[in-house]
Amino acid sequence: MEGASREYKLEETALQIRKIGNSVGVILPKELLARLNLKEGDKFYPVEQPDGSLRLSPFNPKHARTMEIARQVMHEYRDTFAALAK
Repeated sequence: MEGASREYKLEETALQIRKIGNSVGVILPKELLARLNLKEGDKFYPVEQPDGSLRLSPFNPKHARTMEIARQVMHEYRDTFAALAK
């Protein structure tokens, strides 16, 4: 057996909801945290996909949408912003 490296198999992982104090939570295995590039205290967001599944993302979808609107406004009024910057 060469190398003791084990590849993490996401499809073989079952997460369980557990009572934590007065709340409930999901304990994420360290391999999954590493794969998601997350550490204790980080936030991540569930994003519903068109097929009804969920995707976990470190990016806030509301913030991303707000930034897209800001980019559109800045592009539309670029001449006005350039004049104001003088």
